[in-house]
Amino acid sequence: MPAPNSKPALIIAGPTASGKSGLALAIAEEFGGTIINADSMQVYKELRILTARPSDEDEAKVPHRLYGFQSASQACSAAHWSQLAAAEMRSLWAEGRLPVLAGGTGFYIKAMTEGLSDIPAVPDAVRHEVEAMRDKMGPQAFHAKLAEVDEDAAMRLPAADRQRVVRAMEVFMATGRPLTDWHQGAPVPPVAEARFLSVLLDPDRDTLNAASDARFDSMLAAGALQEAAALKALGLDAALPAMKSLGLGELIAHLDGDMSLDAAAEAARQATRRFAKRQQTWFRNQFEPDHRVFAQYSESLCDEIFSNIREFLLTAQI
Repeated sequence: MPAPNSKPALIIAGPTASGKSGLALAIAEEFGGTIINADSMQVYKELRILTARPSDEDEAKVPHRLYGFQSASQACSAAHWSQLAAAEMRSLWAEGRLPVLAGGTGFYIKAMTEGLSDIPAVPDAVRHEVEAMRDKMGPQAFHAKLAEVDEDAAMRLPAADRQRVVRAMEVFMATGRPLTDWHQGAPVPPVAEARFLSVLLDPDRDTLNAASDARFDSMLAAGALQEAAALKALGLDAALPAMKSLGLGELIAHLDGDMSLDAAAEAARQATRRFAKRQQTWFRNQFEPDHRVFAQYSESLCDEIFSNIREFLLTAQI
C-alpha cells in the first residue's frame, strides 16, 4: 500500500465564472497534468453548454476526465464521483501524470479531501418506494414524517429540498438508522495516499457578477436554448439533479411559453449570481485552501501560482 499523503494532486476550486477551468488548463499544460472534473453538473453529457464544460479545443490540449460521462436520466452522487475520481487519480500516478481536480462543487471536494461516511447503497426498490411516498403525501407531510425518524435531518433540510429530504428518508428505510447517525461515523477517505495542494479563486462580488452575466450571454449565443429544448424533449423527472442546472429551468419556462426569452435570460442571470454567492459563502466557511487568490483567473496570476506548485512538487514524487 502507498504511504499516506505520498502522492501529489492539485485542487483548483472557486465559484462559477471565477476562471478555475482556465487556471486548471494552464497548470495541466505546464506540469504534465490531467484535469479531473469536480463539478456536479459537468458530469452530465446532455449539458455541455449550460454547464460551461471545456471546449473541444481545450480537451485537445490536455487530457480531461469525468466530463459528460453520466446520463441526465440518472443522478450522480458525491460517493460515486469520488470513487471514479480516486480510480482516475491512481491511474494517472501510475502514468507519471499529475491529477488536477477542478470544480466548484464543495461537497465533491470535501468528499475527496475528507472522505464520506460509509453509508450502504440504497436498493432501487426502496428509493422508488420513498419517491412514491413523497408524491402521495406531499412535501410538508413527508417532511413531518422524516422528522419522526430523523429529527436532526428534518431541522436541517427544508421540505422543498426534494432530493436531500428523500435521501434522508431512503437511508433510514434501507438501514434502520437515521442519516444523521451515519454522518457521525468516521469518514472513509477515497485516496488516503493523496497529498493535496489547493488553490481557491475568490474574486470580489462585482467581478464575479459581471463574469456570470457575460458567461450566460455567451451560452445563449452558443446554443443554450437548443440544448434546453433537447433536454426538455427527454421528459425527465424535474427532481433529477441534471434538471436543476443553472439556467435550464428558466429556458424551459420560456419554451413552455411562460416567459419571454429576455425575461428567462435575466432570471437565469439572477439565479447564477445567487448561486455564485452561495458558493463563495461555502468556500469561505467550509474550505481552507493552501492558496487563496482574491481575483478572477488571468495569465498574470500564473507565475506566482506556478511557483507555489513547483515548491509543492519538490517535496513529493509522482
